Amino acid sequence: MALRFRPSLGRPNASVATTADRLIYAVGDVHGRSDLLERLLEQIDSDASQAAIVSRPALIFVGDYVDRGSDSRAVVERVIRLRTEDRYEVRALKGNHEAALLEFLGDATQGPTWAEYGGLQTLASYGVSPPALRSPMGDWEAVRRAFAEALPARHLSFLSTLELTARYGDYIFVHAGIRPGVPISAQQEHDLLWIRDEFLQSHGPHEGVIVHGHTPEPAPFIGPQRIGIDTGAYATGVLTAVRLQGTARTFIQADGRFPRRAAAGPHPPVPTVREPHGA
Repeated sequence: MALRFRPSLGRPNASVATTADRLIYAVGDVHGRSDLLERLLEQIDSDASQAAIVSRPALIFVGDYVDRGSDSRAVVERVIRLRTEDRYEVRALKGNHEAALLEFLGDATQGPTWAEYGGLQTLASYGVSPPALRSPMGDWEAVRRAFAEALPARHLSFLSTLELTARYGDYIFVHAGIRPGVPISAQQEHDLLWIRDEFLQSHGPHEGVIVHGHTPEPAPFIGPQRIGIDTGAYATGVLTAVRLQGTARTFIQADGRFPRRAAAGPHPPVPTVREPHGA
C-alpha cells in the first residue's frame, strides 16, 4: 500500500522532499567500526559509479565517528582521506561523542564520564591506556596529556572544525535533531548534538526533512518530517546510509553479521520503521 502523509502546512515532508536531482549519501553513526565503514563505502562507490549525475555526489557523515567501537582512529583517518579525494563533496558533521572527546582534551575531569560511554575504546585506538574509572584525577590528567600527544594534528583539526548542519534541497542534515519551532539558523549546538524526545516526538512541520543519527533504531526510520539512519553499528554490526536523489529515497547497509558476498549483486530491501500517524 502506498504511504500517505498528512500535509505539513507548505513545509516539505518525506513524501515530496527533493534534492533537486543532486545525488546524496548520508552515513549514520560509525562509532569506531572502520570495518563496516569500508564495506559501506565500497557499496556507495559502486552505486555512484553507475548513477546518472552531472555534479559530484555529496557524501555526508552525521557524526559520532569515535567511541564504543574498536577503531576510532581508523574511522577518523578514513574520513579525512575522503575529504582529500575528488570523488565526493564530503561534509562531516559533529556528533555528541566528538564534543565529549574535545571536552576531555580541555578538561581532565571529563574523563570518567567520557570513558563510561565509549571513550575507553577511543583511547585504546590511539595507543593510550586509561586509568581505572575511579582513579584520582591526577591519573586522568596524565591520560589527557598522553592522548593530546598521541592525537595527530590533522585529527585534532578535523575534530575541531566539524560542521553542525548541512542542507541540500529540502533536506537538512544534523547529528541528533533540532529543537522544534526554532529556526535552523537559531538552533543551539547542544540541541543539535544531544536532543532526543522533544525532537523525536514532534510531528513538525520543520524547515525541511531532518536526516539524523544519534538515536539507534532497529531499522532505518522514515517519518513525515525525519529520516533516522543510526542503526547502532557498534552493537548490531549494521551501518546504514540513506541514498537521496530527486524524490527517491533508498538505503544502503553494511552488515558485519554475515560474510562478504563473493560477487556484488542486488541488495535485498532494507526494512524501515515508520511513524504510526504517518501511514
